[in-house]
Amino acid sequence: MSDFFNGLGPIKYEGPTSENDFAFRRYNPDEVVMGKPLKEHLRFSIAYWHSFAWEGGDPFGGRTFERPWYPQDEMDNARLKADVAFEMFTLLGAPFFCFHDADVRPEGATFAESRDRLNEMADIFERKMDETGVKLLWGTANMFSERRFMSGAATNPDPDVYAYAAASVKACMDVTHRLNGENYVLWGGREGYETLLNTDMKRERDHAIRFLQQVVEYKHKIGFKGAILIEPKPQEPTKHQYDYDVATVYGMLKDAGLEKEVQVNIEQGHAILAGHSFEHELALATALGIFGSIDMNRNDYQSGWDTDQFPNNVPEVALAYYEVLKAGGFTTGGTNFDAKLRRQSLDAEDLILGHVGGMDTCAAGFKAAARMLEDGKLEEAREARYTGWNGEPAMQMLEGTLEDAAARVEAEGLEPQPVSGRQERLENLVNRYL
Repeated sequence: MSDFFNGLGPIKYEGPTSENDFAFRRYNPDEVVMGKPLKEHLRFSIAYWHSFAWEGGDPFGGRTFERPWYPQDEMDNARLKADVAFEMFTLLGAPFFCFHDADVRPEGATFAESRDRLNEMADIFERKMDETGVKLLWGTANMFSERRFMSGAATNPDPDVYAYAAASVKACMDVTHRLNGENYVLWGGREGYETLLNTDMKRERDHAIRFLQQVVEYKHKIGFKGAILIEPKPQEPTKHQYDYDVATVYGMLKDAGLEKEVQVNIEQGHAILAGHSFEHELALATALGIFGSIDMNRNDYQSGWDTDQFPNNVPEVALAYYEVLKAGGFTTGGTNFDAKLRRQSLDAEDLILGHVGGMDTCAAGFKAAARMLEDGKLEEAREARYTGWNGEPAMQMLEGTLEDAAARVEAEGLEPQPVSGRQERLENLVNRYL
């Protein structure tokens, strides 16, 4: 045990009236909702990068945090960081964690050294996972921070960078497989372009598709049983992304012939930056059959930037989990806190409290979503709006021709009148469950 958290004990559920900052008020992991404990529904995961690798910088200023595992270019400090990370996972009772390769090991002088360092950290993780029972939700390779990836990874104009990206993914997939990770994520932070003046867009998109096919081929070769996930990202920092949103990713999957092989990991902040709501992206992924997992955070809607704040908006979270529940809930996926402290939140306790608040918010939203779904009134209203499509004439019209549909208008003297969508009534209905 380290002394980073100043002797803080495990976070326990104390109920909504508790005055203890270091207690759950809404999240009781053993509370049974819709036949399962909340911990099995929500499948919380802690992000290694934001919690332990991020140093508090922003575009206008550098590091604000002081952590005992800095500088992060030494293996001894990487080992200490792992000690603190698993201590925090245990304090919070989080069943899962996630990592990028670059979060857990320092960059080596060569690729081989970086790979060996990753494998050494995997040895440590393996022991700590056995000791604590914490599991790996997913691993991923960071192919956006290092200078070599400034023009992309799989979409880079230099084939040597493509090869380096392939080696990075292979190494990280091997470790994820070894640690029994439940998913592997492809997160294309720079898979896009800044200007068409120097970009062959078709070539780059084709290369991104082929890279994805190679990843799936390797998954089957090594016998990895987890899901391959793509995380849609619309911009920031690349101006035009090839994986902009769920719909764009699905188009790539169809072109690659992988719509049955690859799913999506959807982040709330990325959904907003793409001009959508979180629940829109979740519902579309479900409709297309590619829903996998979520990154839970929120944006500051005034900043126009992916601020990765801890969730605190129960109504937003409830609508998101409503779509998750309609999709049948998580299978290999879960709720990963892709969220970070504010750069002025310097204390170790802040790191715990950010997650406590986020877990409480998710629990409150999830329980509201479960009440909505079990009550059925929202689904009844939705079904009633489309009831006309259940009739035989409507079904025949869909199976027939454009002329057949047009003929109905004159044959039946159709003069359709608008019908209220009753949005305000449904919004009031949702508020009853919060």
